[in-house]
Amino acid sequence: MKQIIKGKLYNTETAKELGGWANYGSWRDFQHMEETLYIKKTGEYFLFGEGGPMTKYAERVEQNSWSGGSRIMPMSYEEARQWAEEKLDADKYEEIFGPVAEDDSKTTATISINAAKWESAKRAAQQKGMGISEYIESLLG
Repeated sequence: MKQIIKGKLYNTETAKELGGWANYGSWRDFQHMEETLYIKKTGEYFLFGEGGPMTKYAERVEQNSWSGGSRIMPMSYEEARQWAEEKLDADKYEEIFGPVAEDDSKTTATISINAAKWESAKRAAQQKGMGISEYIESLLG
């Protein structure tokens, strides 16, 4: 499927398929639904979904008549991550988004940043009553 949304092209043929989910049953079931997560070459995520007339993908064909349908929905990184967490198994999730710690363990990282930015970050952390590591973690979400 190919669709332009807010001036951007989304194409299931050229994007990389990351993982898929389906509820149950066959396409004869009005509640049957399938969704597939994709990532574009630009790094943008989107979901392609299709389902029967009793799903969120239903399309009105007459006043009181509905049919199955499909659509593409752009997603932020966080929305894609949340969808994958809910719909995919742990191995597939980690294949897409990387390993997840089993606890709140820490890791040591070496980074190189502009000295003025480092001093600015240290001051901001101090003003918030945080350590520099805690402050940087808060910025990363």
